[in-house]
Amino acid sequence: MTEKRPSPRDKINVLVVDDHRLFRQGIHWAMELEEDIEIVGEAVDGLEALQMAEDLLPDVVLMDVNIPDPNGLEATRRLKLNQPRIGVIILTAYDDEEQLFQAIRAGAAAYYSKGIQPRELAQAIRRVARGEYIIDNALLSKPLLASRVLKEFSDLSTVDHTIQPFFAPLSPREMEVLTRIAHGDSNKEIARTLSISDQTVKNHISSILRKLNVNDRTQAAIYALRQGWVKMKDIEIGAPPSERAW
Repeated sequence: MTEKRPSPRDKINVLVVDDHRLFRQGIHWAMELEEDIEIVGEAVDGLEALQMAEDLLPDVVLMDVNIPDPNGLEATRRLKLNQPRIGVIILTAYDDEEQLFQAIRAGAAAYYSKGIQPRELAQAIRRVARGEYIIDNALLSKPLLASRVLKEFSDLSTVDHTIQPFFAPLSPREMEVLTRIAHGDSNKEIARTLSISDQTVKNHISSILRKLNVNDRTQAAIYALRQGWVKMKDIEIGAPPSERAW
């Protein structure tokens, strides 16, 4: 029996923006192996990217940072202002921490090195198409950087009114736990604050990760802050959640 292939309407439409033809072709070839992803266009600079995004209305844009007229960060900012539904994945040849924060401010949904493996990129495209916000775990392995990322998302959640919060699939208690995670609290601190046991905290965290389809506490906190579920005007984050005890 022949396996049913996805119809075009089931596919995630992707626009690739990069001024290096070989890199664009490499992404094209890699994504041809993914039945649910289709490259619908290629742009070489910021102006062409904005025009093609308006014409093609892709689900996801793969945006190189170092493109001309304008660069990838400015193109992302303009794109998100005009087409907020489109998810943008920033791809960069350099691990530049400041560039990461500029990408967050511009409205990018994900930030990855160009060294990303094709299978990982395909998974990132799927997650961004579902409305998730993800950051390369290699970057978040640095304690100070992870803490600053959370602070950046917290600030955005209080000032970026273009992001509309929607129903969070979490119970009231899970939302309380997630809020404490975003503050950087350890399991013991959460248990003490909410007057519940350490094991109950662990159970809630496992449920939160499963419901949000994320891998760790840091990703859960970023997702909640970016979606506007958790709003903290004066958050003070200590050690990043990825370093806290489970």
